[in-house]
Amino acid sequence: MNNKFGLYDKSYNYALVSVLMTVYNREKYISEAIESVLASSYTNFELIIVDDQSTDRSVEIARKYETQDKRIKVYVNEQNLGQFPNRNKAASYAKGKYLKYLDSDDIIYPHGLEVMVWAIEKFPDAGFATMHHKPEDSMPYPIILSPSQAYTEHFLGRGVFDIGPSGCIFDTEKFNNVAGYLTDNYVGNDTELLFRIGALYPTVKMPTALIWWRQHEGQAFDLGVTSNEYLYTHFNLIIEILNRPNCPLPEQQKQKAIARQKQHHARKLLALAFKQKKIKLAWQAFKQSEMSFTELLKGFIPYI
Repeated sequence: MNNKFGLYDKSYNYALVSVLMTVYNREKYISEAIESVLASSYTNFELIIVDDQSTDRSVEIARKYETQDKRIKVYVNEQNLGQFPNRNKAASYAKGKYLKYLDSDDIIYPHGLEVMVWAIEKFPDAGFATMHHKPEDSMPYPIILSPSQAYTEHFLGRGVFDIGPSGCIFDTEKFNNVAGYLTDNYVGNDTELLFRIGALYPTVKMPTALIWWRQHEGQAFDLGVTSNEYLYTHFNLIIEILNRPNCPLPEQQKQKAIARQKQHHARKLLALAFKQKKIKLAWQAFKQSEMSFTELLKGFIPYI
């Protein structure tokens, strides 16, 4: 049986998916992450676990599962690479048509992998599909967006490129075409990759609630926020992305997006200075953000 949305079309079951799990000292969470993959309703996957020189029991735990399921392969790096080089390393072992990252402190729901494969299989030209964190109420998922549409919706609408690797599934060929992640270990490189692929290929929006993202002390995101690295580094990255030659936005929309990003950042800096009373930190972040004093003052007025 089939319907116009293809909900009962099981042809996507033939696509091999490489689930990639990078690990560094995750003995508290890795069992739950692995077991969530093994509980998936979609079964045509390989689970590639790449340890980055953990000093706890992470490898021992992963090896135990490797002996129990032939779909699991465990690799240990000869030296510590850091987050994003290790993500690329894991992708280099993949044999699947699609890459599905699941961080070793997250879990995927039993239906998650099946929905992700179903969504991206419907649009062969797409570079990746991303879980949409603001539920869509105007049309059913999955939804295909051209590069221009995706950038417009992200910067001038409801957002698109806001999900980490666990909430996405990538077309392997297109991931390799852009050479994967940047190899420095800035925590915003996951966002940068989505913009880079999204500028070249269509993006697919999927439903929310396919994975559970665990927040805890010691994770890269937490460290980036508590150190205030995101405050200026992420802003500078976004402005650089908008100014790239291949930005798919028409010039007028691009300038509007840049102005809105600067105003949003100005509001963050002013809140840091006046609400949190961290004037010195706000001033340092302002100087590193390459904004004018006039642009900073626009943080006091309603959004453009």
